[in-house]
This record gives sequence, structure tokens and C-alpha cells, in this order.
Amino acid sequence: MKRKGVIVMTATILVVCISYILYGFFVPTPSKMSYNDFLDASGRGKISKVYLNDDESFITLEDNNGKKFITDNPRTEAFKEYLLKHDIEVKETRGQFQIRNFAILIGGSIIVFMLLSIISKNGSKQLQKNNRISSMQITPVNSMHIRFDDVAGNEEAKESMRDLVDFIKNPEKYSKYGARLPRGVIFYGPPGTGKTLMAKAVAGEAGVPFYSVSGSDFVQVYVGVGASRVRELFKKAREKGKCVIFIDEIDALGKKRDGGMDGSGNDERDQTLNALLAEMSGFNDSQGIVVIAATNRLDILDEALLRPGRFDRHIEIGLPDVKGRLQILKLHSQDKPMGKDVDLHELAHQTVYFSGAKLESMMNEAAIMAAKRDSGCIEQEDIQRAFYTVVAGAEKKDRSAISSMDKKITAFHEAGHALITKLMVPKNRVSKVTIIPSTKGAAGFSMNIPPDSMYFNKTDMENNIRICLAGRAAEEVIFGKDRITTGASNDLEKATQVVINMVRRFGMNERCGLLNYDILYKNGMGAQDMNMIAECKAYMDIIYKEVMGKLIQNKDALYNIANALLKKETLDEHELDEIMNIA
Repeated sequence: MKRKGVIVMTATILVVCISYILYGFFVPTPSKMSYNDFLDASGRGKISKVYLNDDESFITLEDNNGKKFITDNPRTEAFKEYLLKHDIEVKETRGQFQIRNFAILIGGSIIVFMLLSIISKNGSKQLQKNNRISSMQITPVNSMHIRFDDVAGNEEAKESMRDLVDFIKNPEKYSKYGARLPRGVIFYGPPGTGKTLMAKAVAGEAGVPFYSVSGSDFVQVYVGVGASRVRELFKKAREKGKCVIFIDEIDALGKKRDGGMDGSGNDERDQTLNALLAEMSGFNDSQGIVVIAATNRLDILDEALLRPGRFDRHIEIGLPDVKGRLQILKLHSQDKPMGKDVDLHELAHQTVYFSGAKLESMMNEAAIMAAKRDSGCIEQEDIQRAFYTVVAGAEKKDRSAISSMDKKITAFHEAGHALITKLMVPKNRVSKVTIIPSTKGAAGFSMNIPPDSMYFNKTDMENNIRICLAGRAAEEVIFGKDRITTGASNDLEKATQVVINMVRRFGMNERCGLLNYDILYKNGMGAQDMNMIAECKAYMDIIYKEVMGKLIQNKDALYNIANALLKKETLDEHELDEIMNIA
């Protein structure tokens, strides 16, 4: 029976029983009449009705006016005959009192039973819920088929993990030299670079079970649940013996325990983190259990997690270089019919700052586009369209609502980006300029591809700001200061972020000096806010004026590029070079 039906039935029975009992209390009690007075009144014909019950010590009677009385019950066989001879109506009520009491007893029993059933079911459900919350469905992958050969790029990380694999396979070789197995490894780096894939490859190469959990699996509102889940995970791992435990997004439970303003923190998260630290400290060196964690933010993790003996190795899984991108592209092209015109080497150079996941997504988009055309293979055109789809979104098909003035503004805006890139940052390639709007909301875009580099220097960062501000500057040069548009909003966001990093984090401003303002703010020294904002504004104003001057000097080239965009809508690098007469 559903819980709602049980509640309704219980409430109905309860109301009926209470009403019956209350009726007995509120009905007026009949007046007492002596037995002799009753005989006298009945002899004179003043009694009209008698309610007779041989089991009770009294009888109820009713006079000719309908008023009720009670008197003693003689309990003789001749009494009924006496009443009938005096024309008194006799109503026998034998058993009604017992029926009423029995009904109340049964009704009360049913109510108690129903209430106990509901309480028992709720308790059982709560118990099951608590058990469900505190337990985790952890099923290890006993045979991982991924190997290091399936992980393209990140050769340094793979080489470092090969030692760990050998350690797991042959612990006695290392124990002979007094070396212990690293307790834990942290993979850190941008999203999509293959941290999870690398962890799976370690388990696959070592031939051990692979436990995969997320840091958010341990975060609960119930204090103590996360800690019990940690203990349960490591208990199951110990039962397996050698294995790899992978905790993705460990920053969900491993953030620094700074506490709040009053010194208090998140009790549940602190308990969970303490349980993880205790479990990792409790390993035996010969158990062969390795914990691998992944995070995008190594800087926010608690220091106790990062110390030797917990997570001994910190390995960066970064964005692939040109060689790594070529390997990834080849890997994702193996099972795809590639056309003869596809140049993966050129594509590897074009996809600077693409992660492995982004490259895989691009090749998948290209395969989908080729399948739509059903041409038999993936051609270079499919890959180029997929490239721009991943970067800027798919082309908008319905462009009827775009006015000619909007197209003109977009053309000069994108021409400004392309022109400044070619004039001031010649080492960057401009592979495509278009005024075709995308589904991501961009009215057009200029594809600027910088060369591969391990570091950004000050000039590189200033060049990035110049390129970002060039679109707004071109609008002001052509249409005037009062007719600039909102099209540069995203450009200004990027430029502002770069200039803030230069001033606030990297010490590239003379007046602000070699200080990291993030550290100052953490230590309560935030009084320099307005000075820093003023420096950022001054920096931006200087670069903006420089870009404006460059565009004014080359206004003819700006017009030529914009007019070509209005005519063709899209220009590639070769066409752009021809317009600018670049050999």
C-alpha cells in the first residue's frame, strides 16, 4: 500500500473513533429516577419507552415528553412482561455496549499498527539512505587495455611513469637498494591534456586493477560520510593487493584548509582530507598500491597532500607541442579514411595551444562533416571547417537579418586585427579572416596563430594586447569615437586579463615593481588596489594610442582588406598577403 493511502486510511479511522468518543462525552447524561418513582410513573402511563439491557446495572427510559432518565435494572424475567402490560415500548440494547467498546479497541489497534508501520518504513528507508550515502559503488577495472602507446605526446610524463610501472611490477628490485614505492603521483595541467588517460595507461602497463573515483564523490553535506567513503575505497584496494587508485579533480576535497574568518572551516571536507592523508600514510612500502590524482589547480591544494610521503611526484601534463600534436593527430586518424590532400604536419603547426581532447574533437567533427557529404574519405576541406568550428563555432546559415552597415563594421573590425598582426607581430600567422557570423555569437573573427613557445616574454604579452585592441581602434579610425560598437567586448576582456597578469602577477610594471599582488592580498595587504588599476589603465592607453597611430598610417591597407572581406566574406593567409603586397 502506498504511503499516502496508509495515511488517509489512518486519519479516517482516527477521526471516526475520536468523533464516537467525543459524542459519548458531549451527549447530555439522563437524570436519575428511583425505581419506585419509575413504577409509579409507569402505572400512571407516563413512561413511553424503555431501553432494556440485561447485562447492565441500569436501564434507560423515556417519558411521554421525550425526556430520558435512568433507573436501576431489576434483571427479572417478569420485568419485560410488566412493561408490555403497561403499553410501554421495549427496545433491547443487549451487546451494543460491548460492540462499541470492541470497535474502539479494534480501531485504536489499527491506528497504532498503522503508525508503527509508517515509522518502521521511514526508519528503514532512512537507514537504507544512510547506507547508500556512506557507501560507494566502486568496481575496479581488472584488465585495463590502454597502454603508453595509446597516449600520444607528453613523452616526459610517460618516461617518469615508466619507472613507477617497473616499481609496481618488480618491487623487490628496488627494495634491494632501500628504495620505497612512491605513495602518490599528482598529474596537473590544463583540462583535456590526457591526465585520466595517462593514469589508465599506468594501470594497463603494470597489469593491475584500476579504481577510478572523483573528488566530488567524497564531498557530502553529512559529516563523516566522505571519510567513511575514503576508508572503504582503500579497504577494497588493499583486498586487491597491487592496484592503481585514480582520484580525478582532487581539488574538490583537497583544497587548502585555511578556515573561515572565525577560524572554522568545512568540517566534512577537513575530515575527508584527514582520512585520505591517514590512509596514504598507512601503506606498506611493499603493498604496491599507487594513488594517482589529477587537478587543474595545483596551487590550491593543501600542503599536507603535496609533501613527500603522500604525493611524492608532481608531473605536469601540459598542452602538446607541435611534435606531440602530430602524434595525437596521427593516433586519431588511424581508423578514419583520410584523403590524399590532408596534411597532418601543416595541421599540427596550425593547432597551437590545442589540447589532446580538442584535437580529438576536431578530427571527430571532420569525420561527421565527411559522413554528411558521404564522399568516401575525410578531405582537407572537412578538417579546415572542423578546425574553425571548434575554435569559433559553426557558420551561421541564416544571415538575412544582418544589415549592410553591420557587415561593414565587422569587416573593418576584423581587418584591424589582421592588419596589426601582419604589421606589428609578423612572426604570428593569420590563417583566416572572415565576417561570417558563427553560432557562438561572434560576428566574425581573425585567426591569429602564434609560434610554439615555452614562455611568454613581455613583448609577446604586449603584442597580444595590441592585436586585441586593433579591432576597436579600427572602428574608431573609420567611423569616429562616437560610433564605436560593442563588438570589442571579448577583445577588451582578453586584453584586460593580459595587462592585469603583467602588473599583478609577473612584475612587468616599473611602478608596481617586482611584487605579486595575489600574495599581498592573501596576507591582508590590499590597499594598493586603486594604484594597480591606474597602472593597468595607463598601460592600456599607451598601447591603444600606438595601435591607433599604426592604423592611421596604413589606412589604405585597412580599406583594402575590409573591402575584400565585404566582397569575398573570407580571406586566407595567401589572399591577405597579396592585398598587403607581402612577398
